[in-house]
Amino acid sequence: MSSQTQRSTAPAATGQGSHHYVLTLELPGRMSSTWSGTITPPPGASRHDVYMALRNQIGDHNPELSRGNVVFFSLEPNRL
Repeated sequence: MSSQTQRSTAPAATGQGSHHYVLTLELPGRMSSTWSGTITPPPGASRHDVYMALRNQIGDHNPELSRGNVVFFSLEPNRL
């Protein structure tokens, strides 16, 4: 199995996005990949909008994972 990390950022005052995400996709018996990074959703965007944007971005770069099973998804404000 393989693991990848991809960062998608929109500039913020701190140089990071306003939200941190982790998304793991799996093709059962073939591969599992995890992406994490920061993103600043556009005003009015929903959690689902961000999820779909990330899935589409991953599918554009990794076509075989475009139909992968979601094992884990987290989207949280990027603050302590």
